[in-house]
Amino acid sequence: MLSLLCLTLFFVGCSTAGTPAPVSEDVLVGIVGGHNARQGKWPWQVSLRIYSYYMTSWVHICGGSIIHPQWVLTAAHCIHKRNADPSSFRIHAGDVYLYGGKELLKVSQIIIHPDYVNGVLGSDVALLRLEKSLGCSANINPVKLTSGSLEVTSRYPCWVTGWGMTHVYESLPPPYRLQQVRVKIVDNAICEQIYHNATRHYYQGRKLIQDDMLCAGSEGRGACYGDSGGPLVCRVAGSWNLVGVVSWGYRCSMRNTPGVYARVQSFLPWITQQMKLFP
Repeated sequence: MLSLLCLTLFFVGCSTAGTPAPVSEDVLVGIVGGHNARQGKWPWQVSLRIYSYYMTSWVHICGGSIIHPQWVLTAAHCIHKRNADPSSFRIHAGDVYLYGGKELLKVSQIIIHPDYVNGVLGSDVALLRLEKSLGCSANINPVKLTSGSLEVTSRYPCWVTGWGMTHVYESLPPPYRLQQVRVKIVDNAICEQIYHNATRHYYQGRKLIQDDMLCAGSEGRGACYGDSGGPLVCRVAGSWNLVGVVSWGYRCSMRNTPGVYARVQSFLPWITQQMKLFP
């Protein structure tokens, strides 16, 4: 049986001290089919960390996006449980190098969407409130949340970023530099058919791509394990809009199956409400 594989937690193999030596901007060692991101290109990108007693360090498990100086949006499946202790997590921001020596930020509150059960069922979003507000700079800046009225289509240039695996069996090599890849939005109806074909219609009669999901990518280009929770952004009217949160997919952009993202537009009222409740 072919199964749908969630983009679940992936632990980077080792940490590095100090700032690694820079490598060429064009080296294709990325996300899947991507390349190195330059410093400051995606200033909202963060790394979500948990502490590994085996490695005696805070290790990357997922990505996330700064949407406000004190709030990060990520995937609910990165947190695992609703009663997770905020002190068990840290946020790394402002550096394209995953282990570049930046001070890690503490999380004071975790809010998982109330409808979340499993990423494949939808509502795969969570908010992390930082203990202290971030100061804006060239390397740290919130991303614009997409308008509720915007129709996200393939005509917009869209990119996904992260520190995840570069292939199903290949982790991002040192110096663990943020990767970026341009992806194409795929209509939900087409994406639905692609996934039914990829799973040999095992889920016949069941809707796989929910209305609160968005598809993007193609064979050899997209997100993989460890990119979960990270941003899918599209450039609209001269500014970058956060349209998706990396959620799940089938075998990391292989077999011509696009990645599936939580559709940010669907959660705008909930996001706004939570940020107002906990200013």
